[in-house]
Amino acid sequence: MNKEVLIIEANREGYSIEQAENERTAITVGELMRLLEDFDEDTKIYISNDRGYTYGSVTERRIHEEWVEDESEEEA
Repeated sequence: MNKEVLIIEANREGYSIEQAENERTAITVGELMRLLEDFDEDTKIYISNDRGYTYGSVTERRIHEEWVEDESEEEA
């Protein structure tokens, strides 16, 4: 029997948030919420690494808030 899972493909874009942000802009929480609306609320979420070579699960303990310095404010 098949079951639906949600896969988020992760890409390594740098060694810091700033490097990743320079590569491409991350989506916002609101954008992610809109994308998730189409999935059943019981759908499990996994992260795909290295083009599907390895996988990891998303758990509450792995979701956290961090504060990073906003470089755009320093340039003003």
